[in-house]
Amino acid sequence: MQGIKRILIVGGGTAGWMTAAAFGKLLAGAGYTIELIESDEIGTVGVGEATIPPIVDFNRTMQIDETDFIRSTQASFKLAIEFVDWTRLGHSYIHPFGAYGVPMQGVYFHHFWLRHRAQGGTLSHDLFNSSTMAARAGRFARPGPNDRSPLPPLAYAYHFDAGLYAAFLRRLAEASGVRRLEGKVVDVKLRGEDGFIESVTLNDGRVVAADFFIDCSGFRGLLIEQALHAGYEDWREWLPCDRALAVPCERMPATTPFTRSTARESGWQWRIPLQHRTGNGYVYCSEYLGDDQAASQLLSRLDGATSATPRPLRFIAGRRKECWKNNCVAIGLASGFLEPLESTSIHLIQTAIAKLLFMLPRERVDPAVVQKYNDMLRIELEEIRDFLVLHYTATERDDTPFWRHCRAIRKPDSLQQRWEMYQSNAVILAPPGDLFRESSWFAVFTGQGVLPRSWHPAADIPAGEELERRLQLISGDVQKRVQAFPTHDEYIRANCAAPPMPAMPMKAM
Repeated sequence: MQGIKRILIVGGGTAGWMTAAAFGKLLAGAGYTIELIESDEIGTVGVGEATIPPIVDFNRTMQIDETDFIRSTQASFKLAIEFVDWTRLGHSYIHPFGAYGVPMQGVYFHHFWLRHRAQGGTLSHDLFNSSTMAARAGRFARPGPNDRSPLPPLAYAYHFDAGLYAAFLRRLAEASGVRRLEGKVVDVKLRGEDGFIESVTLNDGRVVAADFFIDCSGFRGLLIEQALHAGYEDWREWLPCDRALAVPCERMPATTPFTRSTARESGWQWRIPLQHRTGNGYVYCSEYLGDDQAASQLLSRLDGATSATPRPLRFIAGRRKECWKNNCVAIGLASGFLEPLESTSIHLIQTAIAKLLFMLPRERVDPAVVQKYNDMLRIELEEIRDFLVLHYTATERDDTPFWRHCRAIRKPDSLQQRWEMYQSNAVILAPPGDLFRESSWFAVFTGQGVLPRSWHPAADIPAGEELERRLQLISGDVQKRVQAFPTHDEYIRANCAAPPMPAMPMKAM
């Protein structure tokens, strides 16, 4: 290969245009030709409207004006995910962004709260997290430059319209010189000597050659699987849901600054509030629920009138065995699928782009780099998988066949080890690179009723009265911070309200 200068992205949507925008922006001036093939006839999945805080960093890296982005995508702010009926019917808890309390004695705050609770204390752990308390109060404000609070910074992400986000990124990408080609890929030509991709053929006969290919074609995996046969690792033994329905409805009267996940008879339902509408969906297991029944249940449980018919999706939870094979890297759904229970879909696109840009070959593809990239993706996906499995297995529910199945799931060994460490003495280890930090594991363990037998010995150092004084001070600081925030809708109206969207006729998504 005489250098890598021609990069071809196959597929648009969020994955394709995030990749195109990032490559166009960050490789500008380096002599690359970047093209993207997209067909107007092929729809995109577009269910990944809820994000997590690293998306803020992506936008900053891209030098995207946040207010323009929010208005262009009909976005709202997100502080947390509320989980309803996951532990048991009638119960709810919040998994917030950001840390609880402040570290003391060199260990994480949750050890001190566990001691407080075990010794008869009644302060909820929610009181020590700004995102939790702001979410519950429906309040929000972006951190200001003069915020000198000793509390951890308020972490936030976004809810946005994935279709509008892709269009927003397309404008950025094309402004950076990325060229869009309209068409469908109907054939992929491989080089005989090494099996690398040489070119693709479009449905109108055009042949598009490149040195390096990025597969953003979704579940089909046109390049990575259909042409290169990278293989797929099936994770349904741990994550049994294999269907989803997505449908929008009218916006809610008050736009909550959090995503809601409600456990249902055979899966779970999401609710994502945007400025112009509310996104809804039902992720379920076809072994326990038929498609028609799922659609009926979803439509009967919306917060407003629907503006479309539910769009069905079929998937297999798992990962591509090789996300990078030869001169092709799969990004987005082409690389694998984990249900959006913790809003990780767009984040996985973002981290794949970052890794690929960091490891992008200049002259030739190095097998050692390919292996390292694939190892990094595997570790990342397995960590997220384990976190999702925790939600299903740490439940008291046994009211339906689906939940009885979930209670009996054999945990992955890596999750079993985390579980046992936490139950022993509240040890949570999140190595550098793990997406979910100590506060996330603590939130879900605690929310779903998994409590440890003990805590770190350093938490015994403060005398009882001193510990209570500290906890009262921290919770009071959280309360003062949150009370100073406007409501979420007030903040949006004053700072980043989007223009009204034109009314759309009833149609399938």
